[in-house]
Amino acid sequence: MKTGITGATGQLGRLVVEKLKEKGVLSENLIALVRTPSKAADLQIEARQFDYAKPESLSQALKGVDHLLLISGNEIGQRATQHANVINAAKEAGVKWIVYTSLLHADTSSLSLAEEHLITEKALKASGIAYTILRNGWYTENYTGSVAGAVAGGAFIGSAGDGKIASAARVDFAEAAAVVLTSTGQEGKIYELAGDEAYTLSDLAAEISRQTGKNIPYKNLSEVEYANALKSFGLPEGLAQAIAGWDVSASKNDLFGEGKQLSKLIGHSTTPLAEVVKKALE
Repeated sequence: MKTGITGATGQLGRLVVEKLKEKGVLSENLIALVRTPSKAADLQIEARQFDYAKPESLSQALKGVDHLLLISGNEIGQRATQHANVINAAKEAGVKWIVYTSLLHADTSSLSLAEEHLITEKALKASGIAYTILRNGWYTENYTGSVAGAVAGGAFIGSAGDGKIASAARVDFAEAAAVVLTSTGQEGKIYELAGDEAYTLSDLAAEISRQTGKNIPYKNLSEVEYANALKSFGLPEGLAQAIAGWDVSASKNDLFGEGKQLSKLIGHSTTPLAEVVKKALE
């Protein structure tokens, strides 16, 4: 049984490959589907050229793949089309099962990201291919990536207000994908995956302060102010506006989930916030 992993050289994809091997999946049964196969050499599995935006080549690359992990693409605004390309190619190539990484509460979330995920979910359901949907919450690293800057600047900034964020470490979501891919009876399931503990950005700032011994407060900004701050740090305008908008959605608790489906799936608690902060400070 061959399992293909799209985006296998990305941050999540690499962890999924690692977790699948830990679960006893043989390297010869794994296929990295990536834009640049040479970058997959260290994974020590077969690598095939795979570009979501080049539909004419996707079906051939999926030949012999039984199960496919479709990790959502990173080109916001193009993803619905690109994912449809993959689903159509998978159908043509005879892929039997697709596991897709979607977004927490994609059907009710105000995040701008939700629409493309929902379109993909509908395409999967209409494809006739067996599917499982992993509605992944926020990676804690999405926030802890800003820890160094917060320490240097003396404050953690955002526009999430007092919104509760139930994020989890990227490795937790990777393990969940590996569990599903190596389990039976997963077809048709939709998982809402979030971390066990919820925190506000004030709580995150307090944790940074505790670990550094410095006073790093959380400074809440308006959506426009936060977007302008991000632009001043060198982010492109579109991305800066998107990130600020996602924080506003966080203020509405769109990044919160309390079902603990993630920890139930992986069989242990999700990685604590303090641990991810510690790693960011190393």
